[in-house]
Amino acid sequence: MADREARERAVLRVADSRRVRRDPESWQGEDTAIYCRISHVKDKDQTSVDRQERICRRIIKRLGLVVSPRNVFIDPNRSAWQRNRSRPGWDRLLEVARSEGIRHIVVYHPDRLMRQPRDLEELLQISDEHGITLHGEANNRELSDPDDRFFLRIEVAHSCRSSDDTSRRIKEAMIDRARDGLPHPGQNRTYGYAKDAVTIIPEEAGIVKWIFQGFLDGMTPYAIAKDLNRREIRTTHGIFWTINGVLRVLDSRHVAGILVFRGTEIGPGAWPAIIETAMWNEVRERRAYRSAVFKETFSPKHFYLCRGLPWCAKCGVRMVGKPENGHPAYVCGNFRNPDKSKRCARKVKGDLLDGFVKDAAIDLLERLDLTGEQSAAVLSDADSSAIDANRRELTELKDMWDHQEITTSEYRQMRKTVDDRIRKIQAKTIVRPTAEILDGMTGRDARATWDAHEKAGGSERLNAVLRFLFAAVRIGESTTPKWRPDFGRIDIEQNEL
Repeated sequence: MADREARERAVLRVADSRRVRRDPESWQGEDTAIYCRISHVKDKDQTSVDRQERICRRIIKRLGLVVSPRNVFIDPNRSAWQRNRSRPGWDRLLEVARSEGIRHIVVYHPDRLMRQPRDLEELLQISDEHGITLHGEANNRELSDPDDRFFLRIEVAHSCRSSDDTSRRIKEAMIDRARDGLPHPGQNRTYGYAKDAVTIIPEEAGIVKWIFQGFLDGMTPYAIAKDLNRREIRTTHGIFWTINGVLRVLDSRHVAGILVFRGTEIGPGAWPAIIETAMWNEVRERRAYRSAVFKETFSPKHFYLCRGLPWCAKCGVRMVGKPENGHPAYVCGNFRNPDKSKRCARKVKGDLLDGFVKDAAIDLLERLDLTGEQSAAVLSDADSSAIDANRRELTELKDMWDHQEITTSEYRQMRKTVDDRIRKIQAKTIVRPTAEILDGMTGRDARATWDAHEKAGGSERLNAVLRFLFAAVRIGESTTPKWRPDFGRIDIEQNEL
């Protein structure tokens, strides 16, 4: 009888730790996590993430909890409603709650945390294992308590319905505006127009006309951007002009008064145009002609064997093939950034890098035994593109921080999130048939086979082999005199084979 009672007490203690609301006094000193988010649209509550964090820390102090800096997760301008919207901070929060057993999550308000039922169910599933309490400014919800789970499901369902209604109204408004020949103002205003996308800004309209006329007079987009920057004229974001920025103006149908709805050209719009139709059409023809001439005249005479692989370790951007003093070289993509403070002169001799990576590849191919193997594991093209996009996002975040558009804490958090995303993608592999690329390239005759492909002009095939074997080639700072090759600055990242 005594054994049965002791057993019952032990079972109840375990059950209580998961299902029964705990006494707040037992929370003292327990680890917690903070989550802050602000929507990318103007909803009713646009409390900044900084203020949300201050409120959450005040709650933590009142409850006697503790929070580590690494457990503060922020998603600025991330929608919790859109089903396909990425929320890195939210994903990382779930990962920490699942792996580290965080028992408290503090948010400014539950709708900052989740507005989709599936988000709540995922969090409840984790809570079933660890017993999580959700704290807000007004109250707290014990996620293991049936009543609290019930109320949370109602609140999230209500938020989801509210978001669905908002989306429906926005879509209907967009359709109505398109029927009336009016554009839908986006987050980024079109250069030359006010935020309503209809009212012309005379000063900027004059610049738009100058860009179009300059292009027709023979100026290149680079020359146009350089001249605008020399005159200290800035874009709608207040930053320097780039080639792509000029091309966006030249390709903008909006400045020609052409209505585009969901990617489809509808016809003339009901707002005043800055550029006449005749000039717009002439620029279109000239753009197509110049593109064809450029491809024919300036197509690369030298094939850069490592094309797509070199990255500048300083800037985190891809290096491009470019002749330097008549010799092929790989230079940092920031070599002529309009913002002179961000320009990077890092470069490496093309023949030196190609030869070094070629030798590394041949050494690997000679040792690679694919006997009986039909496949190898590598990153997919989609994942490689995703990594490139994430690295570009890191550069954009740095620009935002430089222009004080985000705080240092937000920059560090978002940079860590993107870095984690890259590592997560790099950990993924797919199985790809080796016969597609490595057929006949491995074994003791690898060098002879490679040389035969070079003589036969099979550079594209050899570049594909390099990109199959290696994920990236990072170029660090040189520590030797210019006349002496510095192979120590070359870091090759190999794909998992």
